[in-house]
Formats: sequence, C-alpha cells, structure tokens
Amino acid sequence: MAVTASIRDIKLFVAAYEERSFTAAAVREAATQSGVSQHIAKLEALLKVKLFSRNAGGLVATPAADAYYNRCVDVLRVHENAHIALGGYTRGLHGEINVGLMPSMTRCVLAPALARFIEQHPNVAVRILEGYSGILTKQVKAGELEFAIVPAPAFSETVGLKSRLLATTPELLVTRKSPSVKTSRYVRLSELDPLKLVVPGRGNARRILLDAYFASNGVRVERVMELDAMFGTLGVLSETDWAAVLPAVMMSDPSDHKNFNIRVISDPPLTLDLILIEASRRPMSRPAEVLLGLIKEEMDRLNRSWSTGRPTTRGTARRK
Repeated sequence: MAVTASIRDIKLFVAAYEERSFTAAAVREAATQSGVSQHIAKLEALLKVKLFSRNAGGLVATPAADAYYNRCVDVLRVHENAHIALGGYTRGLHGEINVGLMPSMTRCVLAPALARFIEQHPNVAVRILEGYSGILTKQVKAGELEFAIVPAPAFSETVGLKSRLLATTPELLVTRKSPSVKTSRYVRLSELDPLKLVVPGRGNARRILLDAYFASNGVRVERVMELDAMFGTLGVLSETDWAAVLPAVMMSDPSDHKNFNIRVISDPPLTLDLILIEASRRPMSRPAEVLLGLIKEEMDRLNRSWSTGRPTTRGTARRK
C-alpha cells in the first residue's frame, strides 16, 4: 500500500518553509525540534527529493521545496475549509428520523416546524412520509416510522402500538372566493342552501365524521364528489362553485383568504381529533421528540387563530 504524507507532515513542512528554521517551526506547531526534523526527513524519503539544505543563516529551501510548498498551502486551505463546512453541524442533535403525516398536515404545519428543526439540528436527516392513516399505521407498527399523526376515527388500539390525543382542530367550510358575497367568520351548515360538496372517499376516516355530522344536523347535500387528494380538492374549489369541509390546520396559508371564502363550522361545531401513534416496544428518539414538539406548537398556533369566539347565526335567513 502506498505511503502518503499526513496533514501533520504537511503542516510541519509549511511551518519550516515559512520560518526557515526547525526550531521556530516547532514552537509554532507545538512540536519539538527533533520532531520537525524527523517529519521533514520522512517527507524527503517519501518524495525522494531534497527539500532543505543548511547554511550559516538557517534553512535554505530547494526548488523542489518551492514547488511543493505552493501545493501544500492549497491542501491546508482545503482541509481547513472542510472543517469550517462542518462547523454548522456541530450544534444540536444528530441521527436520522422517519415520521408520517397525513396530507392535511403537510400543507401549512410541516414547513415552519421543519424549518425550525433543521436550523436547530442541522445534523439530523429527516424523512417525511405523506400518506393516509392505514398506510401510516402499518409502517409505525413495522418500525419504519417513529411516529405518525392520523385522524382519531382512523385509529383503533392495536397490539404493538400506543396512541394519545395530540390536538383538536376546527373544521372549515371552504368555497371559491366571491367578492360579491359577504360572509361571516362562522357558518351553520344547516342554514345553507343544498351544498355541492367535495368529500373524501368512503374509505377515508374523515368521511365517517362528515356523513355523521350532516345526517345528525340537518345539513342538506345536493351532490357529492369523492376526491382523496387535498391539493386536488383545493384546485376544484378554486375553479367551481363546489364546497368542501377541510381541517383548519390545512387552511392557514397567507394566500388562502385571498383565494377562498373560509368559515368555521359552528352551531354545533365540527372538529377533528388528531392522534399521535408510535410503537409501544421502543421509546421515541430524542430528535423525533423535538420535531414532534415543534409540530405540536405549530398546530396549536394555527388552531388558536381559528377558535376565538362563537358565531351568532341563529334565526338568520338561509344563504348561499
């Protein structure tokens, strides 16, 4: 195997070249004079060329040393830049985490939480899987995800998993923006004209909640379009006169109020419980705990912006 010069060899050579003295080079590099001399001898044997000669004034660099020095300072500069590049990764936690979120969580909650996490813990590799509850639950149980956040109706206690309520978010009625129609912050669905609704498919946990709410509160539905795609749903709403019921944690982008009429469903309120699930056989890693805490903070912040006060809609005329 070929023997090459070490960074220490190169540093001592550069010091000797610049100081023109083994003794001064040793002081500069916290070495001994004999140690510097040995490293230079090692380099000369390795390179098969004389680097220094002596005269009454000290060391004299050979032409080979001049050429070698120019390359060595480049090596040391690259080596130092490599350490500087790693400087930002020395703070915070390290490791790798895999977590699962349903689509409504990734639109507004994830980005600010993840931005804060990466800033605080740049040496953690994060993988986010967006999916619906069935897939996420299976992957948590299999150990492929450290945790997942799913709607409460989608999860029933299963051997190997544990769960807890993470947050409750209001449900909103979302329609295309219509400047000519004045809307309040709140809406009672039973007072509206029959709705054309974009809803999740029957296999989606939120569909169970919505159907039960409509049936028990006199909500009139004229037509239904099943669409299991959150961003596709927003696209349909922006182009048609259809409506959708969507979680508040999804509808908090600054542009939403410019593009949509958004009202909190009330009298009675409709909310969605979000459940944290994790494997019962092992504790959550510290990086996963920190990311979960930031996600929870962001969810709470968004929910607070939607949950102030109650509407006074009783006795009003039906309206579109």
